[in-house]
Amino acid sequence: MNLQSLSGAWQFRKSGEATWLPATVPGCVHTDLLAAGKLPDPFLEDNEFKVAWVAESDWEYAHSFTPPSDLLAEEQIFLVCDGLDTLAEVILNGVSLGKTENMHRVYRWDVKSILQPGENVLLVTFASPVRYAAEKQAQRPLNGVSQAIPGGPYLRKAPCQFGWDWGPQLPPIGIWKDLRLEGYSSARLTDVHLRQAHKEGKVTLTIALKTESWTKAPLSAKVIVKPPSGALLTAQAQLSNGVGMVEVPISNPQLWYPNGYGAQPLYEVQVELLTDGKVLDRRTYQTGLRTIRLRQEPDEWGESFEFVVNGIPVFAKGSNWIPADSFPTRLTDAHLEHLIRSAAETHQNMLRVWGGGYYEEERFYNLCDRYGILVWQEFSFSCSVYPLNDPAFVENVHREAIDNIRRIRHRASLALWCGNNEMEEGWEFWGWNTPALQDLKAAYETFFFHTLPAWVAAEDPDTRYWPSSPSANTPFINTQSERVGDMHYWGVWHRREPFTSYRKQYPRFMSEFGFQSLPPLETIKTYASPQDWNMTSYIMELHQKNASGNGLIIGQMTASFRMPKDFPSLVYLSMVLQAEGIRYGVEHYRRHRQRTAGTLYWQLNDCWPVASWSSLDYYGRWKALHYAARRFYAPLLLSLLDEANTIDIYLTSDLLHAWQGEVRWSLQSLDGAILKAGSLPVNAEPLASTIAGRLEFDLNGDEKRRTILVCELLQDGKRQAMQVLTFAPNKHVEFRNPGLKVIVGQQGNSLVLSVSAQSLARFVELGFNGADVIFSDNYFDIPAGQEVTVTCPLPAGWTLAQAQAALQVRSLYDSFA
Repeated sequence: MNLQSLSGAWQFRKSGEATWLPATVPGCVHTDLLAAGKLPDPFLEDNEFKVAWVAESDWEYAHSFTPPSDLLAEEQIFLVCDGLDTLAEVILNGVSLGKTENMHRVYRWDVKSILQPGENVLLVTFASPVRYAAEKQAQRPLNGVSQAIPGGPYLRKAPCQFGWDWGPQLPPIGIWKDLRLEGYSSARLTDVHLRQAHKEGKVTLTIALKTESWTKAPLSAKVIVKPPSGALLTAQAQLSNGVGMVEVPISNPQLWYPNGYGAQPLYEVQVELLTDGKVLDRRTYQTGLRTIRLRQEPDEWGESFEFVVNGIPVFAKGSNWIPADSFPTRLTDAHLEHLIRSAAETHQNMLRVWGGGYYEEERFYNLCDRYGILVWQEFSFSCSVYPLNDPAFVENVHREAIDNIRRIRHRASLALWCGNNEMEEGWEFWGWNTPALQDLKAAYETFFFHTLPAWVAAEDPDTRYWPSSPSANTPFINTQSERVGDMHYWGVWHRREPFTSYRKQYPRFMSEFGFQSLPPLETIKTYASPQDWNMTSYIMELHQKNASGNGLIIGQMTASFRMPKDFPSLVYLSMVLQAEGIRYGVEHYRRHRQRTAGTLYWQLNDCWPVASWSSLDYYGRWKALHYAARRFYAPLLLSLLDEANTIDIYLTSDLLHAWQGEVRWSLQSLDGAILKAGSLPVNAEPLASTIAGRLEFDLNGDEKRRTILVCELLQDGKRQAMQVLTFAPNKHVEFRNPGLKVIVGQQGNSLVLSVSAQSLARFVELGFNGADVIFSDNYFDIPAGQEVTVTCPLPAGWTLAQAQAALQVRSLYDSFA
């Protein structure tokens, strides 16, 4: 085995032009033009439209290289391209190797006879995806997303790159993954399939191998397993007719668990192909030992939809993942880890890799394995009608499916393969079911209920397949069922329903729901000048891809809060509003843990700076929702169900053991005068939701505006959680200046902030002018007379005095007073 990477410094040009410009591979035309100073920032103001010509043009990439002599001496040499986006022709030394039409596939060509000693020239030409889509759409229009460039479904390219209701129309073009020469003699590995069998506390790893061989010499396989701790485990087996199987028994397995349920020990598995003791090929994998199944069993509400890991029923707490940058190759390792780590730090244990993006890179799954994040993995289909009646299109997808299933199937984090996003729902509810589209409806059913599951079963029989999200697994019937399958609920957003509507939904698994906010003001500053800081300005509306989005935010805001006094207050209020809405929903679903087995809010992250449903903005800044997620996804959740004059106190536990403590409550005025108080001993059963007690209060209108309920969850006198309940909408509560006081101290490289209030302070926001930090808590309540201690890192290069001077603090009162 001999490899030569061809990534690095290239040249590129617009087709037909004479001048070549420097390029970086992996990369894309947009990023290369930006680096060359030939393109304005597509994310700034309305530049998205000013750079549309890039995706409407054809491009060429060229690279000269010299293969080393030992590579040229190999019996077989292949050019391997892990990702070409999308309509490309690959030409080596003037010889066309072939054309591509799928960004999700690996392409491999035999180039032994074409390579030459000395300089070789590789040319990759790219045709415009926009022009291709337009031509196909003109022949037969396909229903798609209203915010997207029409015709995208004809291309095997990430759907959202053509535009979405949170993303720009900036389809990238280029070599977006590694490409290299691979040289082999005698044989090479073509498929390695890791499987695990759990029985009586022991695990057997089974590694099935397939090869391509050019020798009659006997072949063998050696497997070396490196446990998280302990001695190496090795096993070896002979291959017959190029195939074989190696078994590695593990007598004391260290099991992998989702975040919050246990540790994430990882095993390294190295597979070697040998002949006469010589290593011909080698693969290395990271995996974890666990069992995962999707439990669907009849019960009093219909049929369960619950993930069970190592025998433990897991409540899926998480969010939906979209591509983290419109230009994937500029996503750094550090930023990607920040996003995944931020999910884990808010107790999330599942991410849904949404079908409108692409199959993520290895580094994404490495991080999910390491942080204990289960992956709901969708195939790249979303919200559109696709030409699944075209045999060539389907065969193209078949190769795509094989490549990605084989690449991902060994992952500890992989929990589910899902066929698509919202397409079954589209056929039932979105007007697709017309006489003109019946052939494509039939093709849909064949593909997602028969063809694709057969492909998954052939390549990964150990992971469950689900046809669509949402779905009841009955074609075009009850896709939004509360009795079976998963559900997307968008009444609160698209239909302008109040947050209280969440409490009317009882899904078996809520895989999508959400509410938008603006991003933090520091992010808005990156795309809008102060003169554009108005919700209905031209630039602000361009960075809101949902046509009615800003109006929906304002409409819901008027139901909850007083109108903000200025634009910064509007930004703050929009984030608080989003956090409150999702909290309201999650608390309800977790209270019904025995019926609903998971909540994945829409969405975790952004691909550019924009108003959206995310809890982490494009730059990774934590919005109010992300801080709220740390509270509403806590392993032990205190929540309050208020109906009329009755308040039920709930404890929802994801702990594996019983928990005992105390709930201390007080009915008090805004300035802290105690009207009534009491305490309740509480016992939280493991993996269950329990009513800890019931309170009843009969308050008149004036009392409701001046009175709050404070509930604290305590163990051994230490507060574990707190809930503040107002009896009137926040906009009607008679807030007064809370007199916030913050004392900032330092312990090592951390700041310690002691925050106190003289009157109730709601949704207290902390921040530093000139620095981004993550606080241990933010957007929290402080009842009168109480103090909350918060920590955060000291910004690099700062002194304590600088931090004290740069501190900014506000509460709900400051948004209108």
